[in-house]
Amino acid sequence: MTVTEQNTAPAHHARVRAILPELAARAAETAALRRLPTENAEALRASGALKTIQAVHNGGLGLSMRDHLDTISALGEACGSTAWCVGVIHAHSWLLSHFPIAGQDAAYGANPDAIVSAVIGPRGRATQTENGYVLSGFWPFASGNAVSDWLLLGAVVVDSNGDVIDQGDFLVPTSAVTRQDDWFVNGLTGTGSCSVSVENLEVSTDRYLSLVGLIMTGVGPGSDMENEWNQRCAPVPVLALALTGGAIGIARRALQDFPALIRGKTIAYTTDDQYSHPITHIQAGNAAMLIHEGEVLLYHCADQIDAAARESRVLDVSIRARMRLDCAQGVRRCLEGVEVLFHASGASGIRLSSPLTRAVADLRAINQHGLLNLEMNQELYGRIVLGLDPNTPLI
Repeated sequence: MTVTEQNTAPAHHARVRAILPELAARAAETAALRRLPTENAEALRASGALKTIQAVHNGGLGLSMRDHLDTISALGEACGSTAWCVGVIHAHSWLLSHFPIAGQDAAYGANPDAIVSAVIGPRGRATQTENGYVLSGFWPFASGNAVSDWLLLGAVVVDSNGDVIDQGDFLVPTSAVTRQDDWFVNGLTGTGSCSVSVENLEVSTDRYLSLVGLIMTGVGPGSDMENEWNQRCAPVPVLALALTGGAIGIARRALQDFPALIRGKTIAYTTDDQYSHPITHIQAGNAAMLIHEGEVLLYHCADQIDAAARESRVLDVSIRARMRLDCAQGVRRCLEGVEVLFHASGASGIRLSSPLTRAVADLRAINQHGLLNLEMNQELYGRIVLGLDPNTPLI
């Protein structure tokens, strides 16, 4: 850790922690609203919570992936939906640091506090022209777009003949997209992950980044590897880890909430006090250990990403594949731990007023993300362990 980071990180985390009570007070409102309240976005901007791994030259703090997890897990203790949105916004700010400089300046030059939402996967289609690209498509799951200033939209790129020549992400102003009010879900309900669409939108070349090129080389046209060490982090592990921090905080909070939920209760159809019963102690210990295992996996992944980037060391494909599995396994462990608490809470645990109800729903939603699909990541890593070719380039 540099001297600047030593001075910056503690103050940053203190500012983030200072807004947790107000985010927690609005957690139910956030879920009911089905998107982040404007007040949440304003608090996040004012605290600097959005800038954790944003490039210094874009007005960010340029901190580590460990600092990223510290920030997002803290937010997760207050509001799972807010934590999810900020986690992916972090990833987008990091990804933007590899765009052409003019594209970075467009997003952050006049407003270093800009919020960038995204659907990074190539769900759209862009035709290359003499002056840039013409983008069309429909993108579901654009988390946080209601409070965003910009969007990164993934698309396959074709030439004038319709042949696929690349795949990447386009920077477009949120004002240029059509938003659908279609976010009706059970879990992460407050993320406002509505679908967005554009048709025949002209995008200049400086607002495009080849995701294939970034994954293959680790370098984008605007990367500043010399002065911004965290831009040397491995791309896919960063994008995967950015989905996980909220799970840590949600699970931690559930563990804190559990004792009050069972104190004074008897085990159904017995005269036994639940709080003092050995079965409850076993359940609490099992849940705490599962959550701890998930946290250890995710923080170990963050530390390995950071260490390699600081040393300008390229991570081997087997390590990167294992990191994808670490991320999937980490959030699954958090879910498993909270489900133990949920089942131990009995019938009262299904009340909408129970904090465990939202915790389980949010953790299940996190585990549903395609990049965190546990079985697919197990298969990917298993193929590499056995010496076979991976079944995806997204490593």
